[in-house]
Amino acid sequence: MFTNRVMNRQSSRFFARSAYTTLLVLALVFGATGILFAQDVEEVTITHNQGETVVPINPETVITFDLASLSTLNALGIEVAGVPDANYPESLSLYASEDIAKVGSLFEPDYELVNAMEPDLIIVAARSAAVYPQLSEIAPTIDLTADNTDYLNSQLHNAEILGQIFDKEEEVQAVWEDIAASVEAVNEVTAEAGTSLIVMTSGGEVTAYGPDSRFGWLHEELGFVPVIEDIEEATHGEAISFEFILEANPDWLIVIDRDVAIGQESEAAEQILDNELVAQTTAWQNDQVIYLDPTNLYLVMGGLGAIQETIDDIAVDLGIELDSDEEAVEEVTEETAEEAAEETPTEEATEESSE
Repeated sequence: MFTNRVMNRQSSRFFARSAYTTLLVLALVFGATGILFAQDVEEVTITHNQGETVVPINPETVITFDLASLSTLNALGIEVAGVPDANYPESLSLYASEDIAKVGSLFEPDYELVNAMEPDLIIVAARSAAVYPQLSEIAPTIDLTADNTDYLNSQLHNAEILGQIFDKEEEVQAVWEDIAASVEAVNEVTAEAGTSLIVMTSGGEVTAYGPDSRFGWLHEELGFVPVIEDIEEATHGEAISFEFILEANPDWLIVIDRDVAIGQESEAAEQILDNELVAQTTAWQNDQVIYLDPTNLYLVMGGLGAIQETIDDIAVDLGIELDSDEEAVEEVTEETAEEAAEETPTEEATEESSE
């Protein structure tokens, strides 16, 4: 599946580059004869979830309201100037710094600040997709909402778009080959590992997620066999009781703590599930309870870095030693973050600009 997609993408890139080269040659020829071409050859037309947008190649000032895109950009070593105010996982912790502009929430932009930053590219998705029309009036904006029914391919597609914009197509493929190898290694174990149930805790309550849910890719792509197929599809899962978990009796219990993801103080998932009913399940008795990084799964919702980290966590619990090429993933350094911050207007500068 991944091989065919990679070949198709490579063919598409070949023709795209051929067209680009032709345009460049024509620009040079006509430029030499006195016909001026603007810097249009430095732009690319991106087809996304809400249409087409002409985007500059290697945009300098980038704002993203989509944390999955931030995860991919971070993995590719690309600086981001503005991000939403959110609870960031360890791998993206530098973006929690006050030195990085907070351009609103995950849902609602601070339009005044966004406008003052004069961005070259704005990225939205899922939670922020509704404000695409307003943001697209400020700067080139693309909507990279992922398709949860084809999760990994959709994530690859979005990463390839970012690779095209930032001339990092080969880096995207290198990182993705690592992810594909990790997925294959996990599938070899999960196929014989028994049944599983994905649950999320929040405010002392427990909900369950099935193959058609936002976390369904753990079943569909990583091969965890669902102990129950017809769990109700809902944003925050189907409310269940501890008796439900005991009756389902999964071999593996996969746990996501929503309160941790959103930075809300509450009873931890380990404490909520530590009761006499859950303790009777095969998963609990065999110490087969996987507590995944909820920020990566619930808040970031994808991106090259978050996907690899989630699979890495699962591999540890399954006893798999992954042979990933860590050099393929480049982390943004503190130095580059500081450089990005220096180019970001402070709140005082914004206020001065608006006066």
